[in-house]
Formats: sequence, C-alpha cells, structure tokens
Amino acid sequence: MADSKPGPTVGPSVAEILTSHASGTGSPTATAARVADAIAARGDDGTWLSTVPREQLIAAAEDIENRPGARTLPLYGVPFGVKDSIDVAGVPTTLSCPDYAYVATATAPAVRRLLDAGALYVGKTNLDQFATGLNGTRTPYTVPRSVYGGDMISGGSSSGSALAVALGQVPFAVATDTAGSGRVPAALNGVVGFKPSRGLISTVGLVPACRSLDCVSVMAGSVDDVDRVLDVMIARDDEDPWSRDRGPRFRGGAVTVGLPPEQELEFFGDEQMRRAHLAVRTRLSRTNTVVDVSLQPFLAAGALLYQGPWVAERLVEFGDFLAAQPDSIHPVVRDILRSGHRYTAVDAFAALQRLQELKAVTGRLWRQMDVLVLPTIGTTFTVDEVLAAPIDCNTKLGHYTHFGNLLDLLGAAVPVGVTADGRPCSAMVLGPALSDDTVLHVAAQLLDEPRRTPWPSGVPADAVTLTEEHA
Repeated sequence: MADSKPGPTVGPSVAEILTSHASGTGSPTATAARVADAIAARGDDGTWLSTVPREQLIAAAEDIENRPGARTLPLYGVPFGVKDSIDVAGVPTTLSCPDYAYVATATAPAVRRLLDAGALYVGKTNLDQFATGLNGTRTPYTVPRSVYGGDMISGGSSSGSALAVALGQVPFAVATDTAGSGRVPAALNGVVGFKPSRGLISTVGLVPACRSLDCVSVMAGSVDDVDRVLDVMIARDDEDPWSRDRGPRFRGGAVTVGLPPEQELEFFGDEQMRRAHLAVRTRLSRTNTVVDVSLQPFLAAGALLYQGPWVAERLVEFGDFLAAQPDSIHPVVRDILRSGHRYTAVDAFAALQRLQELKAVTGRLWRQMDVLVLPTIGTTFTVDEVLAAPIDCNTKLGHYTHFGNLLDLLGAAVPVGVTADGRPCSAMVLGPALSDDTVLHVAAQLLDEPRRTPWPSGVPADAVTLTEEHA
C-alpha cells in the first residue's frame, strides 16, 4: 500500500502516548489495536519479519494495564519493535536468514528493561542478513523501500526499525549499529537514529556482527523519545564485558562544533545533497563556535573496517554456519564473510597498531571541539543501483559512519530537511565516548526541539564538560 505523500509520517510520540494513557483519553489496548491495524494496512512491505498477532497484542496491552501502579511506569503501554538480531523469549531470531533461525529462550536484558518499564513489544523488524550491510537489500524477505519513494533503498542493516518509526507504526524501535546500521537507515527515512557510546546498553542477547564493535541503538521520531528510551535501556550489565557507566550530563553553555573543510567532504557527485548539507553548516555556525577539523584521520580509521581484518571477526559467530550451509547465506553476505579468511594474525595486530595511532591523532582533535558534525550519508541510491553495484554503493553509504565504533565515538543521525529534488538530508552529530548528553543536546538544537533534563540520577549536572574531560 503506497503512501500518498513521500516522507516520514511519524505517529504519536512517547510523551503523547503516555499523556493519553495517563489521562484516560487513550489506553494501551486502544494503542495496541491502532498499531496492529496500521501494520495490517501496509501488508508485507519489508518492515516486519514477525509481529504479535492482533488479539495477543491487545491481550498483552491489557496485562500492562492491570499491573499494579501501571500508570506510573516510564513507558506505560508504549509500543516498540526490535531488530531481528536481538532475542525476545519465545520468538524466532532469524537475522534475516531462515536456515539460521532459532527460538530464543531468554529476552535480551536491554529489551527486558523496556518490558519492565511497561513498553509493549510489537514484533521483529527486517535487517540486512547477519547485520552485514548498510542498504536494506540483503534479505531473502521483501526488500523494504524508503518512505521517500522513488524506489529508494531503506538503508540497513536496521532497515525495518527505521521504517517502523518513519511509517508512524511505533514511536521507537530497537536497532543495532556496528558500522552505521542505526544511522544510515535513519537518514534515508527521515527519523532520528542514535548510536550511544559502546557499552552503555547491554549487548547480551544480541547475535553479534563484530562483538568488539557492536552497539544497540535506538530509532525514534524525536530526541525526546530517544532520551526517554535511553533512560530505561542504559544500565551496567556485568554479563557484558564491554559494559560501562554513563558519562556526564551536558551542563549548558557554549558548544564547540568541529566542521571539516568543505573540500574534504564527499558527496559522490550529488550536488543537491552537497548544497543541502552546506546549508546546515551555515545554520550551525550562526549559533555555535565552529572550528575547522580535518576529516582525514577519521576516514583512515574507517577504511580499516572492511578493508582490514575486522571483517574476520564476523567469522567468530558465523564461520561454522558459513562452512556448513553456504548456500543458505545471501550471496553478497557470503562473499563478505569468506573475505575474512584472507586475513592473518599479523594483519590483525598491524591493524590494531594502526588504529591506535589514529586514535591518538583524533584524540588530539577532540581537544578542540565538543562535537563533530558531518553528513550522515553523502548520497542516496535506488534498489536497482545497489543490486547492480552492491559493494561500491554500500561503501559509499558508510563513508561517514564506518569509523565511529572503531574510534569509540557515538553518533546521532538527525533529519534536517530534504534536497531540492525531494530526497532526505541528514546530519550526523558525533562525539567522543561518554559525551552522549552533549551530542543529544546538539541534535535537539538541529531539530529546534526543546529538551527536558534527562536521566535525573547519576553524574551530577555540574560534572566536567566533555571538552575538559578529554583535554
């Protein structure tokens, strides 16, 4: 079922749903029925791989309503989706590969925290198989398209999570981000995609792509929705060896924004996207202190991801399946996995040493700025263009995102309008590890969105600024 108007049709926000449920003008059961009907009306458009049947979804909402103190729960009756690489007990986890699928026996802690907070689980969302890709076409199921139409790709690997929000079916969805999987589809569908600092949200119960780099991320229609969801999901998990505590709050005041020289930005010949992004830079420079920062060391780190031994880390999880059932794997994904075999331990140590050198270089750059603002993507592609050149298009989509987790950064993809020819434009706000609150502050500024004071417990508001912390 096609939308009459291209672009996102984001539905009620988390705050609006909570207000409706608390006041009695709405209810979790009414919300559940609305969500089920909205999903059914779309049919199989590649957004969801499985959903809770309508009657069961309404029954689950009734159970939430009947909990003691239900209306005080921070996500009382708020519906959400989960990327199908994350476990929900009793539900198949497929990773978009039917022969790999298994029924989870336990729910991932990050999802469990949402359920405990009163959120309503709706279903599992589509993804590039084994979370390997940034384009959304690497799935044996229906290939999803962007809400902007024109046969534009949805982006991946968290394709369905972005679409579920952009279609207004749920106010937020759980995604993942190893190389940009939670930011690229957000950019292509006009929603907010937030990849927090590694370790803030537990990755237990996530089937890893690259365990040392994986992050659980959030898709939402606003920064406020992201804040509310993070307040629930962020927690130390001693079962996750990468787990760590949240950093300081943003305490107000001026923010220094790093912007690369214009000649270092790459739009792959897309003049409309270049103009749209330069307009964002102009707007930022009116309200913030801006400094020139070279993008080259960041890009050099990003090149290590798929042109270096990190691709071999995927074999830790999928190597046995690749050896036993190669024909069950999407051909492009299969070739990527096989490429990991060519790297040696010497290659891995050489790359680690090179990455450490680049971390030192970029670490010095962070002394000059609080955030770095870039395009989330430099251009867009149609499904046919990606199918014709799957590796080249995917590499271009990850140009600005591949280095994020390698350099221990966090990032927010923020919709900032459309190009002159009607395609989505997204800016990405990056920050050093544990600067999450500062990055979200700048993201809200880009959206002209007032921001409430988030996460009232934890590090006090007068903690050091991020510039001071990383000096």
